[in-house]
Amino acid sequence: MVAPLLAGLAVAAAAYAGKYSVQAWQAFKARPPRPRMRKFYDGGFQPTMTRREAALILGIRESVAAEKVKEAHRRVMVANHPDAGGSHYLASKINEAKDVMLGKTKGGSSAF
Repeated sequence: MVAPLLAGLAVAAAAYAGKYSVQAWQAFKARPPRPRMRKFYDGGFQPTMTRREAALILGIRESVAAEKVKEAHRRVMVANHPDAGGSHYLASKINEAKDVMLGKTKGGSSAF
């Protein structure tokens, strides 16, 4: 007598759990998509650019190969180029960051 009652309660509990899991899945799918872009450097600029600041601007580590610096420079420059609505000032800072990372200007301590 008790077994059928317990079986019925188990079936009802499973049905409710299934209902709420379907509702949760639909709410999860309906949420607005979040951009998966990396966050770029959003701070102010120092008077003399350091390797750390240059790496933050380009979104790379301080000790990367020259080809990675050039790839990162191109990616950031395409997004901020003055001809595409970007700022001339930001473009100059991005170019300065590339020069600092490649060792073409005196900026901070060089790791090479």
